[in-house]
This record gives sequence, structure tokens and C-alpha cells, in this order.
Amino acid sequence: MTENPKPTKRAARKTGRRHPLATVALLAIGLVFTGGAYTAFSASTASAETDITSQQTIDEGKKLFQANCATCHGLEAQGTGDGPSLIGVGAAAVDFQVGTGRMPMQMHGPQAEEKPVQFTEEQIKALAAFVASTAPGPGIPDPELVDGGGNAANGAELFRINCAMCHNVAGAGGALTEGKFAPALTDVSGTHIYEAMVTGPQNMPVFSDMNITPEDKRDIITYLKYVQDNRSPGGFELGALGPVSEGLFIWIFGLGAIVALTVWITAKSN
Repeated sequence: MTENPKPTKRAARKTGRRHPLATVALLAIGLVFTGGAYTAFSASTASAETDITSQQTIDEGKKLFQANCATCHGLEAQGTGDGPSLIGVGAAAVDFQVGTGRMPMQMHGPQAEEKPVQFTEEQIKALAAFVASTAPGPGIPDPELVDGGGNAANGAELFRINCAMCHNVAGAGGALTEGKFAPALTDVSGTHIYEAMVTGPQNMPVFSDMNITPEDKRDIITYLKYVQDNRSPGGFELGALGPVSEGLFIWIFGLGAIVALTVWITAKSN
């Protein structure tokens, strides 16, 4: 009596049985498609939330403004005795002041100082949207104007003519009168530099497009980014404060070395 032969692989396929890993593979494919769809939906939702022209963003910004800024600037940004009117300052002013942490102010003083940012990027855009809705004003610059892809040589010349008297030729900052100061530009984003030029925060003058064109502003940002990325190729920069710090260094260490050498020669001869 002959035994029945074991079923071959081909016979096993004809039975219609699934491979043990088939269910796992189907679940994995489903999760991949579901995750991809959720990511796409989340991205589109986030972009819609940061659209500063949408009414939803403006309404959200108004709520944030009235909860955090109205004490000084008024419920409708009209200003009070403790803060100026923000009508017409534009989205750029809000993005700069709030995006650098200068607003809300920690305390009253000669000028608002930079500190850790208090709001998320989406909240900052919402606040900017509300203020921009009150009246026309400078907007947040396009990315191509702040990417650092301009002419650094032209930007260096423009910076020396228009900005170096306060910010130092190397962007190291400097002291002004009555406790005020021009901040260092060694670690500032291109967007915030552009916004400062068109809004004139603190004691800074406003450089409109009639004074400095958008292309020239881009060149200035390019120069500052070059300075940020190429710190003091000649050696120790001494704070980049110019001839004062350099002269003090020579006075203390240079003359000190000469005096020490003179004393040593005199002692040697005796």
C-alpha cells in the first residue's frame, strides 16, 4: 500500500491559503497611506492657519492681541498713554517686535530689549495679521529678498554709508545717548533685518523703498550674512569695536611689553 505524496508548493497555492505575513503586509500598507493622507491634511491646515490674509487668522490674532497687548496699545490697537498706536505699522513691525522677543516689553526703559520669544510662529503671524488689517503698512518681506543671494560688495558700501555710524562697520552694535543703543547684528535673521529697515524700530530711521530699494536692502542683508559667516579672518577681533578697543589693547599690552623689555635689559646690564 503506497503512502500519499506530500503536497507540493504548487498544490499549496491552489488551495487558496494566504501567506502568514499577508495580513501584516496589508496592515502596513494601510498605515502608510493613512499616515501620508494625515500628513498632507495637517500641512494644508497649518498653511491655512498662517495665511495672514484669511479672516480666521485675523480673528485669532485679535483675540491674542486683546489678551496680551491691549493693556498698552488699546483694544483696537489705537494706542494709550502707555503705548503708541499700531494702526498702520503693518505686519512687518509686529513680526519684528514680537518675533525678536522685544514685545511684550518686560519693563519700561529707554528701549525694548531683545529677550526670549513669548509666542509661537503661528501666533506671531496671527498678531501680525490683525494689526495689518487695521490699516495698510509694510508687509513681511518675500523670502527671495532675505536669502542672502545679493551683491555683498554693494551691500557693504550701503551699510557703511547708512548704518555703520550706529551699528559699527562689522555690525557689532554701539552705544547711543540717554541709555539707548544700536544692537549687534551678528546673529539676526535676514527677515528681521529687512523688517527693521522698513519699520524703523526704537531709534532707527525708516529706510523706505525710495531711500534704499528692495534690491539694495537684499545686498545689505547679503553683506551682513557674509560677516556673520566669516568672523574676523585676520585673527582675534577684540569685539569688533574698532580703533578704541584696538588702541586700548596696544596701550596695555604693547607698552607693557616695551616696559618689561626695558626693565629686563637694564637688569641684565647691571
